[in-house]
Amino acid sequence: MIIVVAFLAIVIGIAAWWLSTQRIMSKPWLEIGVIDEPPGARPLPTAKIGLGVFLAVAGVLFALSISAYSMRLQAADWWPLPVPRLLWFNTGLLILASAALEWTKAQSRHANLDAVRFGLISAGVLTLAFVIGQLVVWRELVGEGYFLASNPANAFFYLMTGLHGLHVLGGLVALARVTSRAFSADEVGGERGGLRLGLELCAIYWHFLLVVWLVLFALIAGWAGDFIEICRQALS
Repeated sequence: MIIVVAFLAIVIGIAAWWLSTQRIMSKPWLEIGVIDEPPGARPLPTAKIGLGVFLAVAGVLFALSISAYSMRLQAADWWPLPVPRLLWFNTGLLILASAALEWTKAQSRHANLDAVRFGLISAGVLTLAFVIGQLVVWRELVGEGYFLASNPANAFFYLMTGLHGLHVLGGLVALARVTSRAFSADEVGGERGGLRLGLELCAIYWHFLLVVWLVLFALIAGWAGDFIEICRQALS
C-alpha cells in the first residue's frame, strides 16, 4: 500500500507541477483591458489536456496492479521469479529513449530539423529494442519453466510487463506519426505547431512510461519489499 501511495503521489505531483506551468487556472473573463499574455503563458492545448487525462487513468490502472501485487506477495504460495539480467539492459534502453526524446524536444526549439529527425529515429529504435528485449525475457523465462499458470508471481510478472508493453506499443504508433510528419516538413514550425507539439507529447508520454517501468522493475527485483519493511519500521 505504501508503494501505491508513493507512486500516486509522484504522478499527482508531476501533473500538478506541469499544469501549474500551463496557466490552466487563469480566469481571462475577469481580466480588465486588453489581454496581453507574456511568452510561455499561452492556453493549454487540448491535446495536452487529453494526454494528461489519459496518463491519470493509466496511472491509476498501474497503481491498482501494483497494489494487488503488493498484497498477493504476502501469500504462502508466492515464489518470486529470478530477475533476468536482460531486464537491466532493457531498462537502460528505455532510459536512453526517454533522454533522446527530451534532447529532440530541445533541438526543436532551435529549429534544427535534422537533429529532430535523428532524435526521433533514435528514440524509436531504442524503444523498439526495449520491446524486443522484453519478449526475449518472456521467452527465456518460459524456457526455464516459469509458465503463466505455474505460480501467482509468474502471472503478475507477465500481466504487469505485458500491460506496460501495450502502452509502449501505443506510444510507438504515435511516435511513428510524429516521425513521418518530421520527414515531410520543411521546418520545425512554431511553438504551437503540430510537429513541436507532437514532440512534447511524446516526450511526456515516454517519461511516464519510464517512471512506471522503474517502479515495476523495483517490484520485480524485490527492492519494494525492503522499502516497505523500512517504512513500516519507521512508522511503528
